[in-house]
Amino acid sequence: MNSHVRHLAALVLFFFLSLGAAVSQAPQFVPFSAAEPVLNTYLSSLPAELKPGGKPTAAAWDKWVRDQDKDIRVRIEQGEENTLTNLLRLGVTFTKEPEIGYESLAKFGSSPVVNKIADARANDLIVALSAPHPAAGMMEMKALLEKKGYSLKTPADQAKVKTYLLANLARLRDDVAHDAAEAKINKFQAFKDRGISTDSNLYPDYGIDLHLQHMMQAGLLKPGSIHRIAIVGPGLDFVNKKSGTDFYPPQTTQPFAVIDTLARLGLADPNTIQVYTFDVSSRVNKHLDKARKDAAAGKPYVIQLLSSPSDGWDKSYLSGFLEFWQKLGGQVGKPVTPIPVPDEIKGEIWNRSIAVRPHVVEEVTPVDMNIVFQTVTLPPDKQFDLVIGTNIFVYYGSLEQSLARANIGVMVKPGGYLISNESLPDKAPSNLTNSLRTTIPIATSRQLVDYMFTYARAK
Repeated sequence: MNSHVRHLAALVLFFFLSLGAAVSQAPQFVPFSAAEPVLNTYLSSLPAELKPGGKPTAAAWDKWVRDQDKDIRVRIEQGEENTLTNLLRLGVTFTKEPEIGYESLAKFGSSPVVNKIADARANDLIVALSAPHPAAGMMEMKALLEKKGYSLKTPADQAKVKTYLLANLARLRDDVAHDAAEAKINKFQAFKDRGISTDSNLYPDYGIDLHLQHMMQAGLLKPGSIHRIAIVGPGLDFVNKKSGTDFYPPQTTQPFAVIDTLARLGLADPNTIQVYTFDVSSRVNKHLDKARKDAAAGKPYVIQLLSSPSDGWDKSYLSGFLEFWQKLGGQVGKPVTPIPVPDEIKGEIWNRSIAVRPHVVEEVTPVDMNIVFQTVTLPPDKQFDLVIGTNIFVYYGSLEQSLARANIGVMVKPGGYLISNESLPDKAPSNLTNSLRTTIPIATSRQLVDYMFTYARAK
C-alpha cells in the first residue's frame, strides 16, 4: 500500500470513527416512550390514526411516524420543484426576459404581459437545460426533471417539460398567496403545508451573530465554551427566493458562517470545533459529503457571499448587516476573486467570495436525519453545546414543533442551548425552557421585524 492510499484509508477511517464517537447509532425513529408526553399534551387534536382507542399507542405511533417521515421527504422533493420554479422566474444566465418577482407572479394566469414573459422564460430555460454541458445548478435541475420522468430529447418531450414548468409556476403563485394568509395567523408556522425548500441566504446568519452577542452580554455564553454544535437544515442555496439568481453554483453557507461568528466572538476555536448537520435532503447531504472529500484532498470550499441591501432597511440594520457581510469568512478562510455579478442585476446584488480552509470543511459532518421524527443517542460527553435551526421549523405545525423541541432537548447537554428564529410551542414537556429573545428591527416603516430565540437546558 503506497503512502497516498494509506492516507486516504486513514481519512476514511477517521471519518467513521469521528461520526461513531459523536453518534453512537444511526438515526432511529423517536421511540413511543419519548413521544408519549408530547402526544398526550395534544390528545384532543391528534390525528385519529394516532389514537385508535382514544389514546395514543406504540403501534399507532410507529406507523404514523414512519408515514410522516415519508411525507416530509416528498415535501423535500416539492421544495426542489420550487427551486426549479425560482430558476424559471428569476434566473439571469439563460434569458434576457424580465424576472418574475412576487408582484408579477401574483398576476400569472391573468396578465397577458406576465404570461408572455413566463412563456418566453420557459422556452429559454429548456434550451439551457438541454445544453450538452450545463452548469452545476442547471445539471441538478435537469437531474430533478429526469427523476420526475421527464426528458428533453425531442420537441414533444420539451413541450411536456414546458407544461410542467408553467404548472409549477401557477402552483407557486397559489402557495405564496396561501402562505401570506397563514402568516397572519402564525408567522412561525406559515409554511406548514408547502414543499420544504433548501434555499438559504445570509440574513439568518446575521441574526445568529446578533443573538450570540446578546447571549454573551446576558452571561449565557462564556469565551471558549462552544466545542460541539449541530445545525438543523443547513440549506443549499441556488436561486433562492429572496435574492434569486443563478450565476453561482449551489452552495451551503450557514455551517461556515456560524463557525466564523463563533470564532470571531471568541466562543469557539475554528480549527477544533465539531459541527454536525441534520438534514433529510439528499442534495444537501451529498453536497456536504463532496465538500468534505474535496477538503480531504486539500481543496478549499469557495462560497459566494451575496448581499442585497435595501433602501427600505433601517439604518442600524443596514450598517450592521454590511459590517457582518464584510467581515464574514475572515476566521475560516481567505478572500478570493468572486464570480462577477451579471450586468442585468448589478446594483441589486453585491458579491464577495471566500475560500474556506480544508481543515474547517472537514469538521462539518452531514447526517441524514429528520429532526422531528428521528433521533440519535449521544453519551453525555458527546451532547451538543449548541443546536441551531433557522427557517426550518416554520414548515411544521405545533405538534411537530413540540416533538422537535423535545427531541433536541435530549441531544443538548445540560447548560446547552437551542437557538432559532422561530417561536416554538412550550406547552408540551421537554428539557428546554424558554430563555432569551433578541428582537431585530429590519424596516420599522413596514413593521418588518425578525426574532431570535434561546431555548435552554438546565444544568
